[in-house]
Amino acid sequence: MTDPLQDPGFLRDPYATYDRLRGAGPVQKVFTGSQGHSSYLVTGHAEARQAFADPRLSKDTARFFAGRTTRRNLHPAVSRSMLASDPPGHTRQRAVAAGLFTAGPVARLRPYVQRVVDGLLDGWEPGAPVDLVDALAAPLPVTVICELLGVPEDDRAMVSRWSNELFAAGRPDRIDAASHAIGDYMTGLVGSARREPGDGLLHLLAQQGDAGPLDPDEVVSLAVLLLVAGHETTANFIANAALALIQHPDSLDRLHRDPDLIASALDELLRFDSPVGIATFRYTTEALRLGGVEIPEGVPVLIAPGAANRDPARFAEAHRLDLDRNAAGHLAFGHGIHRCLGAPLALAEAEIALRALVTRFPGMRLAVPSEDLAWRQTRLMRGLQALPVVL
Repeated sequence: MTDPLQDPGFLRDPYATYDRLRGAGPVQKVFTGSQGHSSYLVTGHAEARQAFADPRLSKDTARFFAGRTTRRNLHPAVSRSMLASDPPGHTRQRAVAAGLFTAGPVARLRPYVQRVVDGLLDGWEPGAPVDLVDALAAPLPVTVICELLGVPEDDRAMVSRWSNELFAAGRPDRIDAASHAIGDYMTGLVGSARREPGDGLLHLLAQQGDAGPLDPDEVVSLAVLLLVAGHETTANFIANAALALIQHPDSLDRLHRDPDLIASALDELLRFDSPVGIATFRYTTEALRLGGVEIPEGVPVLIAPGAANRDPARFAEAHRLDLDRNAAGHLAFGHGIHRCLGAPLALAEAEIALRALVTRFPGMRLAVPSEDLAWRQTRLMRGLQALPVVL
């Protein structure tokens, strides 16, 4: 029994594997990990959308692993986050966080995001090489979310490194250590916000723990989730979109000539190369039928937005980048009660960053052959380790 998601070429190009699996059916039983544990992988769009919204698929990892032998040692702020919970606890936490990333607050952030982007790009020189991940895609969302949460500037590189380590595929020891580092750090930061008056985001969250619907542990957990989710997927989104445009020079040139098209092109760029390949953990709380397959109770279900967004049953010529396509309905941000809260902020950051890129450097090209690009060693995230280009 082999794990189809461990194929050496999967991280570089997962779409051939997704197509092969989908060709045998939109839901397939697969054997994952070194122990060959069985899971069900969802690659069809209709089935993925249905699975995202099915209450019989739980995200309560603590409940799943209760009584099971495990050597994992995740910090509670990570293992019991809103992302790993079900209603009513999830509903209570999401209600607190929901107002932070609505259209109004995000619109007020746009001038700050523009200043950060301009500051990052001002030092670039036409004709010079640059790594778009290290110089733009990663530092932009890190800077924005750290500013919102009040993470001191001197700590941001360290926090970003811990966040990256949380997705170190095949290295549970590194993941566990990073979870404790970032959990302990945010515990201290929330404690400072509770003791010191202020009107920052962490101060607002701390107030929710003191006199609101959240307990103190939930405040820390929500702060960690906002920090990690607030930049990981956005960094991947920006870099993946830039690569797609570089590899499709006609589309890049079109956006250079008419940058106002970028806002409407974001959905297609998200669909084409989703920053999340396989969504976070879910399991069945009772037997169910999905995509014509009977899935028993108590088994993991892997929903693959990356596969669903390339499903030809939903998107014609799904492997073609088409900026005129109506890509509404893509699942890059998920669907249902766990749909990404930070989607409005991610879209704003990507729009501003890509507009600056295509306006200032329309002739950018890869500095290495595309087959030499290094991808992050995680099947959860679809993201580049580096994107070297010549401006």
